[in-house]
Amino acid sequence: MAPEYAMEGLYSVKSDVFSFGVLLLEIICGKRNSRFYLSEHGQSLLVYSWRLWCEGECLKLVDPILGNTYARNEVTRCIHVGLLCVQEDAVDRPTMSTVVVMLASETMTLPNPNHPAFSVGRKINKEEESTSKASNKDASVNKISVSNILPR
Repeated sequence: MAPEYAMEGLYSVKSDVFSFGVLLLEIICGKRNSRFYLSEHGQSLLVYSWRLWCEGECLKLVDPILGNTYARNEVTRCIHVGLLCVQEDAVDRPTMSTVVVMLASETMTLPNPNHPAFSVGRKINKEEESTSKASNKDASVNKISVSNILPR
């Protein structure tokens, strides 16, 4: 969720761009943003992606299950576009039509991304995680969302 929407209730076309950027980074790393903090990195997906980008090690973000079966320049471009989409200031984010052009063009020079929006993760202990997994038998799951019904 775009920070300007989460914090101030402000919604714009750039809010969708932010969500697309998160989705793009999730696909590349093979982990959901909401669960990324639980990983060995101890950071949110956006912060970890940004750190790797700044260190020139962005391909460490790629899901290890892919091995070396991907085009490095294409994945690097996708990470670059993802980071442009999750920039903190909505004004700095591209429009979705620009994102499409950025992803389709191999020759377009991309601007340097600015720091991504601050995101807050929640560390879940093992007991809470196992309780959550056990309660998923009562969950409604479709291709769009997951809903858990928990007693009060």
